[in-house]
Amino acid sequence: MDGNVPAPARGLGFFERYLTVWVVLSIIGGIFLGKAAPEFARTLDGMAIYVDGAPVVSIPIAICLFFMMYPIMVKIDFGEVLKAGRSVRPVGLTLFVNWAVKPFTMYAIAVFFLGTVFIRFIGPDATDIVKMPLGLDLAVGDSYGVGKVILVEGVKALQVPLWRSYLAGCILLGIAPCTAMVLVWGYLARGNDGHTLVMVAINSLSMLLLYGPLGGFLLGVGRIPVPWQALVLSIAIYVALPLVAGYWSRKAIIGAKGETWFREKFLHVLTPITIVSLLATLVLLFSFKGAVITANPLTILWIAIPLFLQTVLIFALGYWLSRVLKLSYADAAPSAMIGASNHFEVAIATATMLYGLSSGAALATVVGVLIEVPVMLMLVKICLRTQHWFPAKDGSGRAKR
Repeated sequence: MDGNVPAPARGLGFFERYLTVWVVLSIIGGIFLGKAAPEFARTLDGMAIYVDGAPVVSIPIAICLFFMMYPIMVKIDFGEVLKAGRSVRPVGLTLFVNWAVKPFTMYAIAVFFLGTVFIRFIGPDATDIVKMPLGLDLAVGDSYGVGKVILVEGVKALQVPLWRSYLAGCILLGIAPCTAMVLVWGYLARGNDGHTLVMVAINSLSMLLLYGPLGGFLLGVGRIPVPWQALVLSIAIYVALPLVAGYWSRKAIIGAKGETWFREKFLHVLTPITIVSLLATLVLLFSFKGAVITANPLTILWIAIPLFLQTVLIFALGYWLSRVLKLSYADAAPSAMIGASNHFEVAIATATMLYGLSSGAALATVVGVLIEVPVMLMLVKICLRTQHWFPAKDGSGRAKR
């Protein structure tokens, strides 16, 4: 096959072909559920694993994410994973973009738009009430950074400029590279699943080492506590559990039925499960947080614009560098998407833990959820239309799918 002609496309099913429509309907349905049955939504939202009073892992969402991730994990040939792990260029590119570029561009873009362009809409004198930093004991009236200690219903809290609270949420998103949903985006873009999984593992380990120090530096409010429990629980539930289940069930099914039956029968049944689970996750997320979003429509816009620009910028940088490094399309697509996508579950949990559920920081991380799916679907379509920009084979000599 000619190197400039893309391989036959992996066919999109009914759910995949109209995914944007289903996403919009799921968001609307989730918001409607939250308004029509608020007690039911609150009950579901309360079903969570808590760490230090913050809901770190939502049990209903964890169940949905398992069924979203399992069909992807079970398709992975771990022989390809080992080959991908030996490919230095895509791994190095992803680490460079995620940790040397992305946190700092997020900070710069958010400061420019929230602190300058949109400051008169947000309110230059508008303030937010956030939790006191962990382990800090100051007197009422004391200053801490740009904040002031006040008393709220008998409890000490910190009053800070509202736009800076939004900035904190954006930073927490910017330093949390995706370690779960990116498997879905890579799959839809027909990327190298083995490479994506290797990068998920590397990102998970990198977050444990870099999330706290980078967060403390960029937030500028002292050393941010590393949410070890949140990170470990999130990685274990969202990635490790479906990975282990996928590996062993794949091995057992192929051993019992053969690879032909596995590919032609079993995988065919699983095809729509990832998309249906993704939509169920959106319904749940927006039933939990929809009221906050509908109550602040313009605020959502001010936060969404820098998040959108950051996502597109990081994707474009990763995709362009992939061409410069002469990566195959199968490696280039997930390499660019891993940087563009965010681990919003960890960002929301950390913002809630550090600043409080009703803080502007927590709201900004929820906006990250709002734009994540439609923006990433847009980038998936861009990837699919530009496959011919890249070589037809990956570094191991395997033909591009």
